[in-house]
Amino acid sequence: MATDNLSGDELNLEKELDETRRALREVTLMIEQSQGELSKLTQRNAAITTHLQQVQSQMDSLPPQEVRNAYDAALDAQQRLFVMRGQLEKLQTEKSHLERFKSTLEQAQTSPGTGGASTSAGGKNTLASVEMLVNAQETERQRLSRQMHDGPAQALSNFILQTEIAMKLFDIDAAQAKDELNNLKASAMGTFQKVRNFIFELRPMMLDDLGLAPTIRRYAEAFKEQISLDVNVTVTGNERRLEPYLEVMLFRAVQELLGNAARHSQSSQVKILLDLGEDRVRVSVDDNGKGFDPESVQQGNSLGLKLIRERAEMLGGTFEVDSALGKGTRVSFAVPARS
Repeated sequence: MATDNLSGDELNLEKELDETRRALREVTLMIEQSQGELSKLTQRNAAITTHLQQVQSQMDSLPPQEVRNAYDAALDAQQRLFVMRGQLEKLQTEKSHLERFKSTLEQAQTSPGTGGASTSAGGKNTLASVEMLVNAQETERQRLSRQMHDGPAQALSNFILQTEIAMKLFDIDAAQAKDELNNLKASAMGTFQKVRNFIFELRPMMLDDLGLAPTIRRYAEAFKEQISLDVNVTVTGNERRLEPYLEVMLFRAVQELLGNAARHSQSSQVKILLDLGEDRVRVSVDDNGKGFDPESVQQGNSLGLKLIRERAEMLGGTFEVDSALGKGTRVSFAVPARS
């Protein structure tokens, strides 16, 4: 593509695409390095865990310092392994985002209106879609960052403190030290469940293994357990696997709409309908909350709803919002079914 014939928007698009490709190469290399490091840490952790089990079986006959050293080594190994797994998960998520973003930019580059001396209305709409996608991704990253800081990161800090308390108690009161370790184990189990929920939010493996309908059911059950909100899921039509990109798009849309109902609507009940028709897939999320003015979606006050609308329409589908102040909200959209 000759740069002297490109408009300002096209130059920006090409620059963004080059930077995205460079970032994708760097992330891919970092993933390879992290996977190698994770393999080493996993082996080290297994060896240390085996040693710790031996120490626990001989705790009464071993010097306190040796016991403390064993627990220190185990804690350090587990922390390193946890951090490395989190880093690898983050890098893999980043790679997935970059790959989708690169694909969107490449489509924008070849769309009508991006190949001439000036950008047409179609090209501008594509660029606007890219900008909205970037903003949505950044918002999601900020939300996940807050969740990680307030959840697992804070729990790890508490683990370190509890371990230090138990270590100090070994020489003073072994029984109390054992109680502290039991409390630490209970805390670890609770945090492990939170981490599993966090990973499910990032990318539920069920979506790849079982498909859309089982994943939405499981997500609704988990959501219902975590938040005081009655969530009902109804699946109609021919329950089957769809194209992977379509399952991801539909699941993320349901995830966004359910999150909106919990965060903003003050509702007590949400009904989710997934209709797997032969030609079209229809999703409807209905809550009994405070409602809102649908015009606010058009004015850009809800990035999540705008993104769902944009994706549905890009796939040749439809999107509707039925809401009014004090009367709840129903968001529904339909897209062509591709199995």
